[in-house]
Amino acid sequence: MKKRKALALLSGGLDSTLAVKMMLDMGIDVEALNFTSPFCTCTGKNSGCKSEAVRVAQEFNIPIKVVHKGLDYLEIVRNPRHGYGKGVNPCVDCRIYLLRKAKEYMAECGADFVITGEVLGQRPMSQRRDSLRVIERESGLAGLLLRPLSAQHFEPTIPEMEGWVDRDKLLAIKGRSRKELFELADEIDVKNYPCPAGGCLLTELSFVPKVQDIFDHCVDLDLRDFRMLKIGRHCRIGERTKVIIGRDESDNNLLEAARQAGEAAITWLDGNTPVGILVGRQGQECLELASRILLRYTKAENGDVCRISVRQNDAETVINVTNNLTPSDVERYVVA
Repeated sequence: MKKRKALALLSGGLDSTLAVKMMLDMGIDVEALNFTSPFCTCTGKNSGCKSEAVRVAQEFNIPIKVVHKGLDYLEIVRNPRHGYGKGVNPCVDCRIYLLRKAKEYMAECGADFVITGEVLGQRPMSQRRDSLRVIERESGLAGLLLRPLSAQHFEPTIPEMEGWVDRDKLLAIKGRSRKELFELADEIDVKNYPCPAGGCLLTELSFVPKVQDIFDHCVDLDLRDFRMLKIGRHCRIGERTKVIIGRDESDNNLLEAARQAGEAAITWLDGNTPVGILVGRQGQECLELASRILLRYTKAENGDVCRISVRQNDAETVINVTNNLTPSDVERYVVA
């Protein structure tokens, strides 16, 4: 019999890693797809979902392709056909998006079917039985989408009916408890899974105002705007202008590194100060307001006239700004 190949959605978390290992143990060739997002909660300079997926692929000696979710994905976040969860998380539409991309890549990589680490009932929006059916249908993968961890709860797929995989070796895990998954990991010798449940900032209620603010004030979306949401305090000071103020030294460094040509960086010259970056339209009025907001996060005395360093492109100037905003004044501008 011809050896079959599965294309796996691999996050690097426990569930998708287990699904891949199960297929490999059945003698199925596997290639992995990993999708990056500006909303992943487990990203870092030297770690995160992308790095974990690459590590897992290397450990299993399987090829992996990393795909960056683009502007088309942001439009789905802005206008999801199937609605949001508790935050601005379009989980059903997101899964459909990923699986459509997987279907497109199947022909290129020669895969016969797609596998995921989804578990029936584990997630409240995208892993209900009705949602899983919608996702399978609208992704165009009906019959070719295998969920090895919960396969026994569904009708047999083409890979099972054709004998490409042994249905008797597929599982019937369901629900939110991860006990069976941890036990399976021990049984099939899967170790080192630092991000077992994954995570998305779009599900966090505290993150909703930041995302909605961009949707409310930007006609043309930019991935960079969403990446910046992870850094600092965001204050909306104009229809097309924000000031982002660092919360600590790490934020300050990240803001400096992310600053683009034409964007002003502001600091208080006469004391410890966070860094503020003006994003969007620049202008003297916005610059002065941003500086007054910045001073509320310093130890400058109320009513003092303070010297503010303004660095823009290769030039540095100094402006004098009165520290006269009250906490309630500043709160009117704070997005989150």
